[in-house]
Amino acid sequence: MARIHLIEGPVGAGKSTFSAQLSSQHGAPYFNLDDWMATLFSTERSSSSQNSMDQYLNRKARCLEQICKVAHDVAQHNANIVLELGLIQKTDRLHFYAWVEEAGFELTVYVLEASLPTRKARVKERNLIQGDTFSMVVPDEIFDRANNFWETPDEDECANRDIRFHSTEISIQ
Repeated sequence: MARIHLIEGPVGAGKSTFSAQLSSQHGAPYFNLDDWMATLFSTERSSSSQNSMDQYLNRKARCLEQICKVAHDVAQHNANIVLELGLIQKTDRLHFYAWVEEAGFELTVYVLEASLPTRKARVKERNLIQGDTFSMVVPDEIFDRANNFWETPDEDECANRDIRFHSTEISIQ
């Protein structure tokens, strides 16, 4: 049976680096929401903050739907998959868990954790260097907004699920 490896955590926790390593380790395709969003929509950003958020949420929902369709097709062939989907709120993750269960796939969730100063420094460096894990510039305002929306999985969410917490405070090797 195919296993879906879902990587979640706050902005700058090291999700893209961890996901790429996990993909290589398992020989599994890796789907990253940020890559899809940057490729499909980076040239169409709105100047209005409210318009921008409304557009982002609409586009995110459409990308998630398509990523899940592709992931489902791949997993149907018993291939493991690594997903980094930006499901920063519990309700979004619960919806995803239900989809995985209904599809009959195995699920492991990796929640990456690092301190706020470490994550801010990583994002500033990634914005500047624009290396392998870069998909788009994350301004301080967006970092703060996403950080404030992040909900760490609680005891109820973790019950009867394979959810693994990983500190990435020192470095991701």
